[in-house]
Amino acid sequence: MMGLIGTLSMLRFLMWLFWLPHSESSQLTDFSMGAARALDALLQDYAYLAFDRPRIRTGVIYDGKVSSNLTGIKVSALRLRSGSLRRRGVKMYKEFQLPIGVVEQPYVERLVLVYQNLGNWSARYYNLPGYIYLAPVLGLLAYDASNLSATNLPELDIKASGQPISISFSDVKPLPVGSSAKCVSIDLQGSLNFSKVLSDNTCTTFQHGHFSIVTESIAPSPAPVSPPSVIHHKGKKNKSKVWIIVGSVAGGLVLMFLLGLLIACASKYKRRKKMQEMERAAEVGEALQMTNVGSTKAPAATVTRTQPTLETEYRP
Repeated sequence: MMGLIGTLSMLRFLMWLFWLPHSESSQLTDFSMGAARALDALLQDYAYLAFDRPRIRTGVIYDGKVSSNLTGIKVSALRLRSGSLRRRGVKMYKEFQLPIGVVEQPYVERLVLVYQNLGNWSARYYNLPGYIYLAPVLGLLAYDASNLSATNLPELDIKASGQPISISFSDVKPLPVGSSAKCVSIDLQGSLNFSKVLSDNTCTTFQHGHFSIVTESIAPSPAPVSPPSVIHHKGKKNKSKVWIIVGSVAGGLVLMFLLGLLIACASKYKRRKKMQEMERAAEVGEALQMTNVGSTKAPAATVTRTQPTLETEYRP
């Protein structure tokens, strides 16, 4: 019967996670708190399953077992008389120490204190943007113990009326250089409260909830780069070389084009002039040679075509 109850609780928890839309907000959203509250209900079922034995002793810690898909989470149950809790407190319940004067609301004759250690699931259910967990999230919640087969029970509101409840964290990561540690408490509505870490990694609280030690996350340093002046000069030098090469090639092409154009124009002019001279020669006829006559030049025929004859030498 108890195994069937645990199976049904797990199915209810998985269906709730499947249907509720996800959120990526940096705050503790309704979804993140909804998932955490569903986990609380599930862990209450597993804690009560630890009492599944013939004789249950008051004041004895019973460690429960979670399903394989929640490996890493630890849960325990401690049944107490409310009067004994108020008069004597609890010297040590895992990492929690409850002083004299702790009372619950509403009043019940017996109650169960459920201990949670979320281990590597801490950041998944209680994501704190800008912070890194140095210790796992620990939970302390109280439920009515009148029916140890009950599931999905509401929490009892427990408060310390005198000295605070202390939490001594044993599994704490080394603190990064230049950072400081803080205690964080998260109530059942998702409200955060930061406080100073006491000696021996101890935090205090006056009520139930979830607790841990965190530090502010430090953004990674940017990769080293060359000095801006060096980059500027190198870039300017490379650009100058490129422009020199481009200018040289362009200038050479323009010069070759102009040279070819000049040669073509000169050849064309030479042919045109030669044609003009030939045309002039054809129109004028044979060119006469020039000879000096006194102080001037005059054309002179080099060949006499018809020999002159005297009239007296003519004989009819």
